Amino acid sequence: MRLIDAEGEQLGIVALREALRIAGERNLDLVNVAPTAKPPVCRIMDYGKYKYEQSKREKEARKNQKVISIKEIRMTPNIEDHDFDTKLRNAVKFLEEGDKVKVTVRFRGREITHTSIGQKVLEKMAEATREKAAVERYPKLEGRSMIMILTPKQQ
Repeated sequence: MRLIDAEGEQLGIVALREALRIAGERNLDLVNVAPTAKPPVCRIMDYGKYKYEQSKREKEARKNQKVISIKEIRMTPNIEDHDFDTKLRNAVKFLEEGDKVKVTVRFRGREITHTSIGQKVLEKMAEATREKAAVERYPKLEGRSMIMILTPKQQ
């Protein structure tokens, strides 16, 4: 097998017993890093330290990730202006935090026959959030609800 020491220098091709003896003298582990190569490549290293550093790197990578969640805002087709403004403020706040916003207009009773009113409400929301958001999914009727998804724009 081809042997690499702890500093990354090649020690050449040695037998398994010889590699184990060298690793034992240095109080380190013999790790098979490329078993399919011809000849197989082994490295002398402190395996516990290696696993610890690898877990620290993975933890650091997870810390830098941003988890995007979807926040929902529900409205009715006959929403009043003040209520709409309150929902708009919440939507802008969610978008500034980096979350997607699912805007839902619920139709109750005979309101379902006037879906165009609900679509106008959703278009008004998209127009009001134009600076902060892009429309990911345009208004679409699903059952008794019309749904639109807004995604934050990158600065």
